[in-house]
Amino acid sequence: MDDELTHRARAMLRAIAAGRAEVTHSQEPDLRVDGLLCSDQATTRQLAHAGLVRPVELNGHGQWSPAELTPAGRALLA
Repeated sequence: MDDELTHRARAMLRAIAAGRAEVTHSQEPDLRVDGLLCSDQATTRQLAHAGLVRPVELNGHGQWSPAELTPAGRALLA
């Protein structure tokens, strides 16, 4: 992912850092914030593939889990 994050991507990372998000355990994850599905699937997947976001629990494939930032994700928000 580019060093420059969009405002939306930063907002998504802040929501995850605040414990307000869930992510699916899959190769192409989906994100919910405050219980609502995030419609920007492309950014969600970019954040996950860049290693910035991950599920807290590795449930079954496609299952929802609380989301957390990786150390790299936390560093981008610092």
